[in-house]
Amino acid sequence: MKLIIAIVQPEKLTDVKQALTEAKIGKMTVSSVIGCGAQGGYTESYRGFETEINLLDKVRFEIAVNDDFVKPTIEAIIKAARSGNIGDGKIFVVPLEECIRVRTGENGEVAIG
Repeated sequence: MKLIIAIVQPEKLTDVKQALTEAKIGKMTVSSVIGCGAQGGYTESYRGFETEINLLDKVRFEIAVNDDFVKPTIEAIIKAARSGNIGDGKIFVVPLEECIRVRTGENGEVAIG
């Protein structure tokens, strides 16, 4: 079992959701987040004052998958989120020690579904 965390551009939200659905991955958590990476941010002028904006809007996907679905999940995210420009995002794959379905008490791979 793995937890896949993907940080992508907000405008790619619909594309990534659609790609994941097409890859038969329908269970996910999506959050609006802010952060910075290699993209670094930008400078903005507001009422005559220069302001550096270095925390940019992003979308964070968290997807728990069984080992068989790791590669298809990653491929779907890359296919949908890649523009070739700096700031496309990152994908982290983390071992998932345990998963428990609250409703039934099932745990492990069967709880992920």
